[in-house]
Amino acid sequence: MNEHKFNFSEEETQAKKQQNVDESKQAVKKDAQGLLKSITVFLKELLDFREDTDRDATIEAIKADISFKGATAWILICSIFVASIGLNADSTAVVIGAMLISPLMGPILGIGLSIAINDIDTLKKSLINLATMIVLSLLTAFLFFKFFPLGNQETSELLGRVKPDIRDVLIAFFGGLALIIARTKRGTIASVIFGVAIATALMPPLCTAGYGLAHGNFTYFLGAMNLFTINTIFIALATFLVLKVLRFPMLKYANSAKRRRTARFALLVALVVMIYPTITFLRVLQRSGLENDYNSFISNEIKMNNELWFQNGTLDSDNKKITLYFNGEISDATESDLRNEIKSYSKISGFELEIFGNKHRSFDKISDAYDRAIRDLDEKEHIITGLRTEIEELHKEFKLVKGGDNILSFTNLSRDAKVRFSDLQYFSYAKTLESTDFINADTLEVVAVKWSASLNDSLVIVKEKQLEDWLKETLKTQKVIIKRN
Repeated sequence: MNEHKFNFSEEETQAKKQQNVDESKQAVKKDAQGLLKSITVFLKELLDFREDTDRDATIEAIKADISFKGATAWILICSIFVASIGLNADSTAVVIGAMLISPLMGPILGIGLSIAINDIDTLKKSLINLATMIVLSLLTAFLFFKFFPLGNQETSELLGRVKPDIRDVLIAFFGGLALIIARTKRGTIASVIFGVAIATALMPPLCTAGYGLAHGNFTYFLGAMNLFTINTIFIALATFLVLKVLRFPMLKYANSAKRRRTARFALLVALVVMIYPTITFLRVLQRSGLENDYNSFISNEIKMNNELWFQNGTLDSDNKKITLYFNGEISDATESDLRNEIKSYSKISGFELEIFGNKHRSFDKISDAYDRAIRDLDEKEHIITGLRTEIEELHKEFKLVKGGDNILSFTNLSRDAKVRFSDLQYFSYAKTLESTDFINADTLEVVAVKWSASLNDSLVIVKEKQLEDWLKETLKTQKVIIKRN
């Protein structure tokens, strides 16, 4: 008879272990859910700014800054002058100061606010005031750069405002976000407003545009106005988006038909406003990508190659052409290699590559030319040293007045004359040659003087006689002529 035995205690142990594992998994899952929920709550409290918004005060403050008259107009004129001087002097600190006192930000926020809350009257007022500010700013900058004696200097501060790129778009947008978030907060953060005024830089582009008008450089004018337009539109766009996220109340009209017309007009304006920044953003993004790939190609494929003597290159994005210039001859194999390498850069892979080398400039010839240039420089240095010595000697002779065996300093002679004759207002001395028979020449001492107007003619004659006697004795000569100026 077979006997079967079962170990029930072992089965119970396994079941209990499995139960403990399941309970541990549930506990971990629960803890993970709790941690995720805690992180979500923390991030929500950290990033949510809707509860700290003062809608009425924000709308009132933005509308109050739109108006442009009286003191605001003079503040704008002064800030334009300060910014123009800073650009002309290439002073970043002065330009920053001008941006801090500029009132241009008010109408731009007004445009974003009016579109967000469907306020057609505020939109009209904002557009009119912004247009007035732009015209006045351009006129002020134009007059400064047109008539200021040093107004034609192209500084780095000026040149930095004529070619906007993708960074300017991002600065304007995120600066506008920071500005409107700070304005909607209870107790406006002044430091944020000042920081945005500096970062978005509305004043310098207008001053640069005025410079372009003053000097007939429409490339500068259009480039600077493009930058100003980018800043303006993206600040207004950021304002519009934030106010929509915060659900600012839409303006209601008693006339429903008027409300619908206003809403459609505001929507149309918003769409029209979005067209230009979208096109600008895409164009700038494309140009930045092309320039980045071009610079990478030059750096990685050409400058890293010690066998190539790169001179310069140009990127023509309109005609999709890259032109490279080298010193020395470029072999067919090198050209083929460069044409293959450019295909690995996606943005410029389809560009035509033109390569120009100087076949008549071998390394030996360039070395010879360099040696000749060094020799020429050494020779010119010797000549300059000799001329400098001659100039110093002539300078010494010019300062000295020879009198007999003595050598007198003109400074000492004129000072002694002033001490002896206090009524002297002007004193000059020169040696001249004279001839009466046109064969022999004789030296003549000529002194020009000017006396105080308070002296009468008779007294002047007496003093000139005394001066003549003193000069004859001092200069050890009997031929002295006094001329009165």
